[in-house]
Amino acid sequence: MEALALVSPARAVPAAEPLPEVARAAAGDVRAFEDLYRQHLPRVHSLVRRMTAGRDADELTQDVFVRVWQKLGTFRGDSSFTTWLHRLAVNVVIERFRSEQVRRARMHDGEQVFETLAGPAQTTDIGLDFEAALEKLPDGAREIFVLHDVEGYKHHEIATLLDISAGTSKAQLHRARMILRKHLK
Repeated sequence: MEALALVSPARAVPAAEPLPEVARAAAGDVRAFEDLYRQHLPRVHSLVRRMTAGRDADELTQDVFVRVWQKLGTFRGDSSFTTWLHRLAVNVVIERFRSEQVRRARMHDGEQVFETLAGPAQTTDIGLDFEAALEKLPDGAREIFVLHDVEGYKHHEIATLLDISAGTSKAQLHRARMILRKHLK
């Protein structure tokens, strides 16, 4: 019998069925978990690297998969496994930022933040190194830039994730874009 998830009183849709390897891994099958790890490692590592400018990306990626192993039993299949994993990865990175109290230091107000950053290096290379430019962003601006412009989150979603106002999210995104524009000239 097909499982149903109620969307509204007038309409029911099938619930997302967990993938067989997800169900096996949730039951403790280490091989199934290894398969999930290999399958999702590149995307998770890329997300973590972009959100952290590469700092501790390997360690944080491992933390994500440790958390997956711990929380896999809570995956209900209401969304795709990839969506659940992406959200869990974002939460792990955000928790790390909070635990290191970077959140307080990242919200620089005023124009002085532009004065503290080095200008673009004068080279004859016409290629743009976007990853290097991302690393130059203050932590909060980079985090919001990645969540908004790269991952596609809306300002109200970012505000909820980071426990900030939507206005702060917009201001940090603007700041990130201005800094990137300066470094990518």
